[in-house]
Amino acid sequence: MTDPNTAPDAGPNGRSHGTDAPSHEGGPAPGATASAHPAETEPGDGAEGSPEQRLVEAETRAAEYHEMALRARAEMENLRKRGQLDVAAAHKYANEGFAESLLPVRDSLEMALKVETPTVENLREGVEATLRLLSAAFDRHKLLAIDPVGEKFDPNRHQAISMVPAGDVPANHVVSVLQKGYLINDRVLRPALVTVRGGA
Repeated sequence: MTDPNTAPDAGPNGRSHGTDAPSHEGGPAPGATASAHPAETEPGDGAEGSPEQRLVEAETRAAEYHEMALRARAEMENLRKRGQLDVAAAHKYANEGFAESLLPVRDSLEMALKVETPTVENLREGVEATLRLLSAAFDRHKLLAIDPVGEKFDPNRHQAISMVPAGDVPANHVVSVLQKGYLINDRVLRPALVTVRGGA
């Protein structure tokens, strides 16, 4: 019977033959626990955010785009209104320049009427001066006379009153001008009233 107080026999190396304690050589120290999981990712590092956050961001962007669209629409409306005003003003004052050029003509005529006892020479000089003013106004606004004596008849610019025989004028050519016609910027304002040589 073995005495419980007797120590177990030691082996040849002086080590006990009892239960060996686990060896810690090359392993972790007692009580140390090896980490079995990788380092946790910090919140927000590369994460897209929660659905609520993405929804808020989308609503914010939508509100910004809506405001930009409203501003663009308002700007376009302002441009349209300014364009309408410019067009209306252009139509309303289209004849302003021509009317201004006629004022000297009126002034000349009024001055001629103020002369109590005009002579024939004075009247002629006044009429000639007024005609020069009127011609200058016409030239300034590209209002050109149509005076086609001797030219071939052109139904687009001439209005024939009668056909007349004339030996020195070729057939279908203008013999005389009863009333001048006028062009404004190459457009017929009034055709010339003419007589035309008849015959083949």
